[in-house]
Amino acid sequence: MKVLNLQCPQEHVFEGWFANEDAFQDQLQSGLVECPMCGDTQVTKMLSAPRLNLGAAEPRPQQSQPQPARQDVMAAGPAALQAAWLKMVRHVMAHTEDVGERFADEARRMHYGEAEERGIRGQATREETQALLEEGIGVLPLPIPKALKGPVQ
Repeated sequence: MKVLNLQCPQEHVFEGWFANEDAFQDQLQSGLVECPMCGDTQVTKMLSAPRLNLGAAEPRPQQSQPQPARQDVMAAGPAALQAAWLKMVRHVMAHTEDVGERFADEARRMHYGEAEERGIRGQATREETQALLEEGIGVLPLPIPKALKGPVQ
């Protein structure tokens, strides 16, 4: 099994598992390898070092450190942002009802008290979205990667 680090032109980084290099090249040429974030099939292989399993290291005892008075802050890199975004999309999908193309109608019904308020998601045109916002109905476009729309293999 060959695990490759891959990247699309939008700099989304992801892993691909292939039987061998020929299998990767065949799938790439057929357009079967695509970015799980944006669906782009213009994928390139990144440089990677082989992993050698030389056994587990001895666990080191943790030393208790005093808590700083100030909060530590760090700037997240692209991989951390991508992982956080995917986690947020998965959360939204797990905790909302998919109403499909009825989204605009269902959002209005909830806003005007004609339907029970709940978390919903679905599809709406740009015009429908703008009309909802003008009516004071809070909506947010959320692009969902193709890989999360169906069952994960």
